[in-house]
Amino acid sequence: MKKSRILIILIIAVLLITGIIIFNKKGNENKWFPVAEPEEVGLNKASFDLIDEIIKTDIDNGFTSAQLAVIKDGKLVYQNSWGYTNSYNKDGTRIENGTKVTNDTMYDLASNTKMYSVVYAIQYMIDQKQISLDDKVTDILGTDFVDKTIEINYEAYKGNSPGLDKIKEWKSNMTIKDLLTHMSGFPDSGHYHNDKFDIPKQSLSNDVDNILYAGNESKQRTLEEGLNKTPPMYELDEDIYYSDINYMLLGLIIEKKTGKDLNTYLKETFWEPMGLKRITYNPLENGFNKDDCAATELNGNTRDGLIDFPKIRTETIQGEVHDEEAYYTMGGMSGHAGLFANATDLAKLCTLMLDGTYEGKTYFKKETIDEFIAPVREDNIHYGIGWWRQGENQKRKRYFSTMAPASTIGHQGWTGTLTMIDYENNMVVVFLTNSINTPIYNATSLENANDFAGKYYVTSSLGFINQIIYTGLNKPKEDISEELKLVLI
Repeated sequence: MKKSRILIILIIAVLLITGIIIFNKKGNENKWFPVAEPEEVGLNKASFDLIDEIIKTDIDNGFTSAQLAVIKDGKLVYQNSWGYTNSYNKDGTRIENGTKVTNDTMYDLASNTKMYSVVYAIQYMIDQKQISLDDKVTDILGTDFVDKTIEINYEAYKGNSPGLDKIKEWKSNMTIKDLLTHMSGFPDSGHYHNDKFDIPKQSLSNDVDNILYAGNESKQRTLEEGLNKTPPMYELDEDIYYSDINYMLLGLIIEKKTGKDLNTYLKETFWEPMGLKRITYNPLENGFNKDDCAATELNGNTRDGLIDFPKIRTETIQGEVHDEEAYYTMGGMSGHAGLFANATDLAKLCTLMLDGTYEGKTYFKKETIDEFIAPVREDNIHYGIGWWRQGENQKRKRYFSTMAPASTIGHQGWTGTLTMIDYENNMVVVFLTNSINTPIYNATSLENANDFAGKYYVTSSLGFINQIIYTGLNKPKEDISEELKLVLI
């Protein structure tokens, strides 16, 4: 009898301890982002009901999948997911019963990688006095960055080439800030992975040899045979010309300065301390499987057979970065693309830009945040240092909405991803889709190579989310049905 009582007491003790551990674990998961209803922070439930209806309708009519997370006033007020991780067979027929997307599913962030990899790393390194915006590229990557430069008669020169000496002078003066702000003058990409590309004209071609082709071997070869050889297409600091080359170089600079690959450095600096579990480069090499990730292109990088180059993938891409430069020439881990995340973890990461802190730890100083989100030029107020800005002229209204304050920042990704950080309303919105997980709309010529059918849905416009959310902002209990109708017109 005595033994039975002791056994019962032990069982109860174990259950109590287990319950406490589970309770604490659950509590810690949302310790700094408690869950709340939209109305508690001044948002209107009707806005989210309409968003849900629109996305469901699009998916019923052929769209792929989506995921949304909203944090306001330090609370996670909405997270949802729709669709399947892979929506089409390789032949373009619809998959009717696939693996459903959950709030844990990770998406290929494409160019959103630039912000949450390179910009975050450099903001942090500046505060740690490990790097400066004025540091020259050659001081970190070596003089080959200038010495190996070749002359290319870009069509953009219009017959007035500045000459190799002048081009080398531009590269020798190039700084980290020039790369971050897209004022280096580099073309959008070197297409180093593709042996057939018309570099002077900056256009796809199956008949012209790419004079910057670096093969599909390693980051080091890409640096030596591609990036170092590439001449700017425009004069240094002339204007903002968006280029993936800038962030490929920045990723290499971060790795050189820290002595760690991007994934390791970001994981140790941000993700692990913040408890973020669903964010990584190269998911399949870091504990995840294909079904943990939303798929992208159906037939590898072939654009349904329109494009071919050495070692090109032909199977549906899932769990590997879609971006060709990142996958083939940078080992899937680049400063311009390659990061995967779910919307909730990315939204939590975004909140660092609001005040620079998380769980009492300061990651970014206020003055560093202010410097990076301020207009980089008086004549180009829609760019900060890397960050997209709404600006008084609402340059980014297609993505941030017509109602987002001028100080709002964020970025968009080619696979169908969007992040927005609103300072005035203390709000973060992350909307992720895989709109390129669809057939090419008219796969008859190279001109249509990027014409994915998924781009023809309301959901793929991305910015409609923010327009609807702002319509219900500060109207938590009001009937906004008439206002929401106007959004849809």
